[in-house]
Amino acid sequence: MARVALNKLVKRFGSVEAVREVDLDITDGEFVVLVGPSGCGKSTTLRMIAGLEPVTSGAISFNDQVINDLPPKDRDIAMVFQSYALYPHMSVYDNMAFGLKLKKSTRVEIDQRVKEAAGLLNITELLARKPRELSGGQRQRVAMGRAIVRQPRVFLFDEPLSNLDANLRAQMRVEIKRLHAKLETTVVYVTHDQIEAMTLADRIVVMRDGIIEQVGEPMTLYRQPRNKFVAGFIGAPKMNFMSGRIERVNGALNVVITPDIALKVPADRHNTYEPFVDTDVEFGIRAEHLMVDQQPDIANGSSMQVEIEVVEPTGGEVLVFTTVDGVEVVAKSDPNHTVRRGDRVMLTADMNRMHLIDPKTNLVIGSDS
Repeated sequence: MARVALNKLVKRFGSVEAVREVDLDITDGEFVVLVGPSGCGKSTTLRMIAGLEPVTSGAISFNDQVINDLPPKDRDIAMVFQSYALYPHMSVYDNMAFGLKLKKSTRVEIDQRVKEAAGLLNITELLARKPRELSGGQRQRVAMGRAIVRQPRVFLFDEPLSNLDANLRAQMRVEIKRLHAKLETTVVYVTHDQIEAMTLADRIVVMRDGIIEQVGEPMTLYRQPRNKFVAGFIGAPKMNFMSGRIERVNGALNVVITPDIALKVPADRHNTYEPFVDTDVEFGIRAEHLMVDQQPDIANGSSMQVEIEVVEPTGGEVLVFTTVDGVEVVAKSDPNHTVRRGDRVMLTADMNRMHLIDPKTNLVIGSDS
């Protein structure tokens, strides 16, 4: 196992700076997920850690040893790719054993490691098959098995579940998490899927345009995003954002969205928002904190009347879509109550869960950063 440190890591392709002075410390045995939209630099960062992409400047260290100039084979890593990268003419056993054979491991050691890994991944009965005889999920398990048998210091995963359907992705997420709990090896995992990041990671690294926007535990990023980008990227459905203004009404602070929609700010947040009175802000609220309310407390000052435009039942929950001041807004409804397109309903916001964003800086007001 290994501690991994990135210090002022930079990667340029000509005049394009794909990774910009990234600093990151990953502890021994930690599962860290790099997440962000396409082009954010996450895969380039992973490829530099693997040695597949040269570093422009900065340093990559394993256990305080700088490895910038080490070739991939000498870094003691194992990488799992999106495309599986299995040899089609070899059996599952031979695919898993291939790297060990190149290292001149003994036949006994190879057999022991392959069978141990196959047992961990529940693919023992597949060892004699060829890749063409396997499903997508089985092929991905074989690719993971090939990495496991090497017993590396660091596992690197490059969007390994992207080619799988939704059910298989959910199943493989559970298997990867169980596997990490058993192996306790350092993992750096890249994905564009924030649900994968939330469910797998000990810590998430949110990237955009080659920089790190925020690092933290999944629920910390969900509850305490430092800026609008992180707030909108983490969580599903995406956070709703509406333009508003902080105004004082009868001694209390309100977020005024439209002349008809004024939402009361909780008293314990007045000190935080006091400097922004009579200032434009963006009001952010997640769908799960904006509910169709069958018995709204109008006096509480946290409700808005809307017309439902689209209803999306998913079984355990119901999403409703509407428009507020020209912006699409998503809320949730109790699945035990029937709502239909065209219904006029009251949405009640949990104002203790809302975020106010300074449009000049895009920072969440009151965040630590």
